[in-house]
Amino acid sequence: MAPADGSMPAAGAAPFPRVEVLPDLPSLGADDVLAVPVGSGSALPAWLTEPEPGRPTPVDADLLAGALRDTGNTGGAGTITNLPVPGRRPRSVVAVGVGSGTLPDLRSYVATAVRRAQTLAEHGARRLVLPLDGVAPAGAEEVRAAVEAALLAGYRFRLTSTPHPPRLAEVAVVAAAAPDPRVAAAATAGRITGEAVAWARDLINTPADTKTPAWLAEQAQQRLAGLHHVTVTVLGPDELRAGGFGGVLAVGGGSVSPPRVVVADYRPPGAGSRRPVLVGKGITFDTGGISIKPTGGMREMKTDMAGGAAVLAAFDAAVRLQLPVAVTVVVPAAENAVSGDSYRPGDVVRHVGGRTTEVLNTDAEGRMVLADALAHARLELGATVLVDVATLTGAMKVALGTRTAGLYATTDGLAEALTAAAGSTGERLWRMPLAEDYADALTSTIADANNAPGNPGGTTAALFLKPFAGDLPWAHLDVAGPARAGSDDAEVVKGGTGYGARLLLRWLEAGAPVDPLPAAVD
Repeated sequence: MAPADGSMPAAGAAPFPRVEVLPDLPSLGADDVLAVPVGSGSALPAWLTEPEPGRPTPVDADLLAGALRDTGNTGGAGTITNLPVPGRRPRSVVAVGVGSGTLPDLRSYVATAVRRAQTLAEHGARRLVLPLDGVAPAGAEEVRAAVEAALLAGYRFRLTSTPHPPRLAEVAVVAAAAPDPRVAAAATAGRITGEAVAWARDLINTPADTKTPAWLAEQAQQRLAGLHHVTVTVLGPDELRAGGFGGVLAVGGGSVSPPRVVVADYRPPGAGSRRPVLVGKGITFDTGGISIKPTGGMREMKTDMAGGAAVLAAFDAAVRLQLPVAVTVVVPAAENAVSGDSYRPGDVVRHVGGRTTEVLNTDAEGRMVLADALAHARLELGATVLVDVATLTGAMKVALGTRTAGLYATTDGLAEALTAAAGSTGERLWRMPLAEDYADALTSTIADANNAPGNPGGTTAALFLKPFAGDLPWAHLDVAGPARAGSDDAEVVKGGTGYGARLLLRWLEAGAPVDPLPAAVD
C-alpha cells in the first residue's frame, strides 16, 4: 500500500503491503497464508471449531489441535505453529498465540503472523489472511491496532546492491464488526498511523551522509507542505542568528552542514485557542563534538534525531486524520561535529529569550538545541502546552531499559493524559520525579546554568530544560531507550522504531488535554 500522500517509501524501505479489512474470511488460494488465533490453553476460534452450516472450514480443527499439542503451543502471545498443507489451499496455515486477547497480545499475534508470512512470500505467498475474532470479538481498537501492527511488523530498511526479497502484496484483516462505521474509521486511522510511523523510521534509519539538517528539513517540506491548513517554515543560519538561537548555532557550528529549525503549523478551521507545540530533538549525527564519544557510542548516532522524527510523524498523521485541534511542531536540526569551528567546553551560549548556558560538555548537545526550540515555541509561537521528545540521556536507558521512555511533567493532568495515550498504543511511559532537590547541580558562576550537571542524569537534564518552558504545562519524554531497537519484538523492528509518534497522536486525538484527564479514544 502506498503512503496516504501517494508517495513511495524511502529508497531503503521495503514496499508496503495493501491492507484491507473484511467482515468474513475470503476465498483462499494457493498463494495465501492463513493465520489462526490461538487463545490461552490452545483454544481455537469458534469459526473453526463450530463453523456455520454449509460453510467449509479452511483447515481441519482436529489436525490443527494435534499440531499444537505436538509443538507445545498453548496459546501464549506470539507463539507459533506452522502447518503446511501440501497440495491444498491455502499454501500454509500459521497458528499463532494471542494469549488472553489484550491489545499487546493482539499486536504480538499480528506481528508474528506477518513476519512468518513475509518469509513465505519468498516462496510465492502473496497474501496473509489475518482473522482477529478469537478470544473475543474484535472492535474498533483491535482493528486499529492490527492494521498498525501489520504495516509496522513488516517494515524493513536496507541499502544494498540487491533489491528486497519478494514481499507480501496484501494483508486481509478479518473482523466480523468490519461494516461498523467506527471500525472502518479505526482501520483508516490505523493505516494513516502505520504509514506515518514508517516515515519516521525511514528518517531515523537514513544514514547521516545523506541525512544532513538541510535534507531533514527538505523531507518535512516535501511531505507536509502540500497538506490542507499546513504551513512549513525552515529557519536557516541567518534566521537563526536573527532569532537568537544560540544553542542550535553552537551545536551545529562545527559541521559543514549548517543547522536548520523546522516549524510546521496546522490550523484547521474552528480549532479553538488551545495550541499544543511538539518539540523534537533533531541531531542528525552526534560525534559528541570536542567532548568526543568513543567509537562504540557513536555508531548509532544517526538515530539521534528520533525525537524530531516522532513529532513530525505525529503531526503528519494528525493532519491526514483531519483532527480538529491546532498543533505546531518544532524540530531543531543540527550535526554535532568536530572541527575548528566546534563549540568548546567553557563557552557561554545565549539562547532564545536571553537565558545563558555554560558549556561543560559538548556531548550534552540535545538539551542545548531543545532549549532554543522550547523558548521559541513559548515566546513566538503562542504555545499553550509544550511536549518535547528526545533521545537525551543514557541514564534513562539504564533506569528504564529499551522499551520504556521516561516522562517528566510539570502538571499531573498532563502526565496522566500522556500515560493514558501511551496505554492505547503499547508505547510505554514511566513518570520520573522532576525533583528540585538537584537544581543546585545546574549552578554556574558565569551563566544562568551549566549543561552537564551530573547524576541523576535524566532528572538533571529535565531540570535544565524546565526554565525554557516557563510557566506553561510542559512534558519531557526521554526516549533514549525505546527510540532504537536491537532486534524485532512485536511490531517493533530492529533499527529506528518511531517511538512516540503513536502516543502523541492519541493525545492529540483526545484534544491535547492538560487537565482534566481525556475520555477514552473511541
